Amino acid sequence: MLDAAQAGGYAYPAINCTSIITINAALKAFADQKSDGIIQFSTGAGQFASGLNHKNAAKGAIILAEAAHMLAEQYDVLVALNTDHCQPHVAAEFLDPLIEATAKRRAEGKNNLFQNHMLDASNLPLEENMAISQEYLKKCAENEIVLEVEAGVVGGEEDGAAGSEDTPQDKLYTTPEDMLAVYDALEGIGRYTFAATFGNVHGHYKPGSVKLRPDILKQGQDALVAKHGSDAEFDLVFHGGSGSPLEQIRETLDYGVVKMNVDTDTQYAFTRPIVDHVFKNYDGILMVDGEVGNKKAYDPRGYLKLGEAGMAARIARACDDLLASGKSIYGSV
Repeated sequence: MLDAAQAGGYAYPAINCTSIITINAALKAFADQKSDGIIQFSTGAGQFASGLNHKNAAKGAIILAEAAHMLAEQYDVLVALNTDHCQPHVAAEFLDPLIEATAKRRAEGKNNLFQNHMLDASNLPLEENMAISQEYLKKCAENEIVLEVEAGVVGGEEDGAAGSEDTPQDKLYTTPEDMLAVYDALEGIGRYTFAATFGNVHGHYKPGSVKLRPDILKQGQDALVAKHGSDAEFDLVFHGGSGSPLEQIRETLDYGVVKMNVDTDTQYAFTRPIVDHVFKNYDGILMVDGEVGNKKAYDPRGYLKLGEAGMAARIARACDDLLASGKSIYGSV
């Protein structure tokens, strides 16, 4: 998938999911658009999926991943499973059990539980970041898992991501020197993708408040090619894709972006039709003034299907924005 996207000049929407309903929304959109795609789970999603009494991030992520495998069998597109923004202090209790779960499946002759994991050590100095990234890249490579790493900090805060709203501006832009250091530290160990930062921020923001600079990616790639040749180009990841202008999304594709994370927009797209349903059916959803309400109005399946459809429509737009629609390589690999 990564090679096809790089050769074809497109990228995959990477959709954060927290439930069977949101997994189904992603699968529907990918299939409808004839686009391959990525479904990913954060530590927060894993905690949510494991239930209020336990909040076991690894257990919940395994449950979601197993469900995604079974649901994906219904569709003729390729879907990769990823974890998102695992910070170093929880890696041993989150990433390690997931890597072990994949190893167990492989020993049984099955395909990987996860194809990709993200270790977000961007809150550490780059040298420390790369040291722990090397450790996890070796673990992943043993099981043919791609590791996603990050240098620089994505601003904002979302579901445990390392950034914060007061992140210093200079930390929002990965330098060419940092990109070279990442390559020198990781090349030859295993397959990896790289989330370089170029002013991107998690969450929504008003126009003009965030200064995206996709040219940062070009500068880093140019420096890499100049030193190591054209084969050294990174497979880049665009974090904080929600709300980004289309022209800047498309520009990043020219510089090697093959994956863009979308979460905030899909959360809103899921919730918006549910709110509409609640407002329009207030008297049926609530037993107002001693009445009995309307079971069809408060049956969760009714409004959750609206959420699934709304989220799927937003993901379909992401497939179009990233030029991935109609380019599934399912059946050719």
